[in-house]
Amino acid sequence: MINRFWLFFILSGILVAAISGNIGDITPVILDTADKAVSLAIGLIAVMTFWLGIMKVIERSGLLRIMVRIMKPFARFLFPDVPPEHPAMSSILMTMSADILGMGSAATPMGLQAMKHLQELNQDKDTASPAMCTFLALNTSSITLIPTTVIALRAAAGSVEPTRIVVTTIIATGCSTLVAITFDKIFRTISRRKQ
Repeated sequence: MINRFWLFFILSGILVAAISGNIGDITPVILDTADKAVSLAIGLIAVMTFWLGIMKVIERSGLLRIMVRIMKPFARFLFPDVPPEHPAMSSILMTMSADILGMGSAATPMGLQAMKHLQELNQDKDTASPAMCTFLALNTSSITLIPTTVIALRAAAGSVEPTRIVVTTIIATGCSTLVAITFDKIFRTISRRKQ
């Protein structure tokens, strides 16, 4: 589907350029854009390698496990329907910890695993359980302490201070997490009263 959109945009651009008499500008623009894309990709390799290395050190140093322990009471409050010793809880905690540390690439497979385990606990297999909804809301809005991907993009784009967004990111993601948790609790309460 997305390829059809791209084809539409490309053909529309060529058509507009032809109508406006700028058809000769298409080739230089394409080559210039491709050159910038390659430069950006190469710049990203170095920065992403550095941050992924740091994240690996964090993981192997045991910091990730410490965060899982710290977040256990919080997870029990958010997911009262999930048994503490069930594999779903472990996957949820690992995903939340990875999100907080900005390890999005590591959080995705763990998040999928958490959803799989939550589906095992789900009584109605055709409808998402409250725990699944909570996990999705929390995972989407997760507070992030180290936004490694954005830092890498800013560095690759030539930003003088790529890490300057850390504080604003913490504030923004903290607010989004707070809103997600608040509305999740409100909707859960309304749903229980209706039942």
